[in-house]
Amino acid sequence: MALLERVSTLVRANLNDLIDKAEHPEKMIKQVILDMHNQLLQVKTQVAIAIADQHLLEKRRKENEDKVAEWMRKAELAVDKKQDDLARVALERVESYRGLTDGFAQQIIDQKAQVDNLKTALRQLEQKLTEAQAKADLLIAQHRRARAVGKASDAKMAAGNGSSAAAFDRMKNKVAHSEALSLAKSEIAADNMEERLAALEKEDRIEQLLVELKTKRGT
Repeated sequence: MALLERVSTLVRANLNDLIDKAEHPEKMIKQVILDMHNQLLQVKTQVAIAIADQHLLEKRRKENEDKVAEWMRKAELAVDKKQDDLARVALERVESYRGLTDGFAQQIIDQKAQVDNLKTALRQLEQKLTEAQAKADLLIAQHRRARAVGKASDAKMAAGNGSSAAAFDRMKNKVAHSEALSLAKSEIAADNMEERLAALEKEDRIEQLLVELKTKRGT
């Protein structure tokens, strides 16, 4: 039965291995629990159907057993009345119903075995589902912790090989260069201002000297 095979696969599943191999462990464990819920509902339905079929088979067997007894009484009556031909017909019916009774008896045995298998699968799946629900949070937490430890180890390795320090030094040098460039621009601007002021002062002195010279020359 395909249903029992699927249930068996879920029951045998190792949750730890599934989480370790999963790309998204949280999604995987939730999906496994959902699958178990769905299979559990199907198994419960099949158990109910199988039990109902067993009761029906038992009813049919009982009906045929009653027919065997009924036709046996008729055969006995025919014998008592010296009606051998009717007795033979009645005995043929007895044998026919007896064969049906034996057939239903065998079907009941097979049906009981199926019911027992389904009940066993149901108990196992219920136990596995309980285990999965109990372990889900723990397994996910363990995986997250392992992943965090792995990232921390990667960070330590990166720091250990000097890449982070080198990057920091490059940034530091870049900042220092920018500061020096800004300072240089400020100094250049200051120098230009002093040169312009000096030029103005020189022009003013020249004009003053010119006036003094003209006054001296009486012009």
